[in-house]
Amino acid sequence: MHSIFVIGAGKIGSTIADMLHETGDYAVTVADASAAALATVAKDGIKTIQLDFNDAVALQSALKGHYAVLSAAPYHLTAHVAKAARLAGVHYFDLTEDVATTRMVKELAEGASNAFIPQCGLAPGFISIVAHDIASRFDKLDTVRLRVGALPQYPSNALSYNLTWSTDGVINEYIERCEAVVDGKLREVPAMEELEEFSLDGTRYEAFNTSGGLGTLCETLEGKVRALNYKTIRYPGHCGLMRVLLNDLQLRNRREVLKDILEQAVPATMQDMVIVFVTVTGQRDGRHVQETYARSIYGQKVAGNQRTAIQVTTAAGICAMLDLLVQGKLPQKGFRRQEEIDLDTFLANRFGRVYAGERLSEDKIKLDAVA
Repeated sequence: MHSIFVIGAGKIGSTIADMLHETGDYAVTVADASAAALATVAKDGIKTIQLDFNDAVALQSALKGHYAVLSAAPYHLTAHVAKAARLAGVHYFDLTEDVATTRMVKELAEGASNAFIPQCGLAPGFISIVAHDIASRFDKLDTVRLRVGALPQYPSNALSYNLTWSTDGVINEYIERCEAVVDGKLREVPAMEELEEFSLDGTRYEAFNTSGGLGTLCETLEGKVRALNYKTIRYPGHCGLMRVLLNDLQLRNRREVLKDILEQAVPATMQDMVIVFVTVTGQRDGRHVQETYARSIYGQKVAGNQRTAIQVTTAAGICAMLDLLVQGKLPQKGFRRQEEIDLDTFLANRFGRVYAGERLSEDKIKLDAVA
């Protein structure tokens, strides 16, 4: 039985703990600064420890003797966990969408005897595995478009949105610069721009640039594809209203105020869905062709508790990567990219099967660029 240390007892951390514990193959310890949060995950077989993640000495000491640490902490704490993992010599996994943090993790991984596998969630994470798998079947690539949305099934407010995961993470995605490949070169483009609308199975959506969803895919495919970009899916009108908050009211410079407004005014929901939509075009056997992957995933029960779609997909991603490392299907040291994983291998994993979802009809997809 492998000893696993989970950082964070929030929505995602608790789902990870339940998923791993339920298998009977992992001994799970969950750490958090909040005693109240830890009380919600404590159960027979799951240990808890109250820990200040800013205390580097205490964090490193807590990690010693474990096989791996899985970080479900807010992105601004990820660097502390990664440094402690390097010093403690334990395998490291995280869910961060923060580009700067991932670059730091990559530097830490140089010469390490343990594996560093960041960005193991939905996006970044699974979306890169799908895109790279499709791209590998082309003789020459032209465009790779990745679209992901965690959406309420029943939108009922002006933003057409409900909080389903980290508010800090959403704000970071909406503000930070985004990586893309433009004319074959890796570039940075602004978030909340390049708005487009499309239809999936008769429902209208919009999508726009957000930060971090591509992980390391731009580096992997730079020079091999003409255009590569990632956009977040929302219901129409969301982008315009968020631009008012971020730009006109200048709340991009007051993140804590924006976080407080969103958490007080926008309700959470358990009734969500995740949409994964990847389209690749290029040359295959002398013909210009397109291949599309489109799935929708809904919430389900984990260890008897109902979990949202974004919780199960995010947790399943990092649990699957851990499982694959334990099974020897991943290199045991150094920096590892999500796109190194074969899609069929990932989906065959007991955790990866969550992503099978419901197939969306390719012949009902209509994409229209807007302002």
